[in-house]
Amino acid sequence: MRHQPQPTEAEYAILQVLWRLGAGTVRDVHRIMNQSREIGYTSVLKTLQVMTEKGLVIRNEQERAHVYTPAFSEETTQGGILRDLLRRVFSGSPQRLVMRALEVQPATPEERAEIRRLLDALDQQGEESRKDKSSEDQSSRDKTGQPSREDSPC
Repeated sequence: MRHQPQPTEAEYAILQVLWRLGAGTVRDVHRIMNQSREIGYTSVLKTLQVMTEKGLVIRNEQERAHVYTPAFSEETTQGGILRDLLRRVFSGSPQRLVMRALEVQPATPEERAEIRRLLDALDQQGEESRKDKSSEDQSSRDKTGQPSREDSPC
């Protein structure tokens, strides 16, 4: 897998437009971004050029107007940003990240219910994984509880 660079805030805003469009020209991105805040065409152009150099977008030069496509999915990009944030700010602790996020921005009842469903699913996966591991361990031992000859390093 190729290295995924971290987008700046301005680059991420452009990526959000491109993820929504699938692909777009500078004009397409500028038109959509200009609906929510005033931004210059040349600013969008320059940022897309930098993003191409960084590997955040892929530029198709076949047409007269270059078409830009995100190099990574939204989920992959968000995952990279979160891994970086988790490592740099929360010492690698998902618990600290989640607790702080919920302190700063409380979740709605619907969001809390979805979080509970996710945690329950993760617990279920963990139990199934432990059961699978336990049955593998049991099958690799002989009747005396010793590792079977097949597993022996000799």
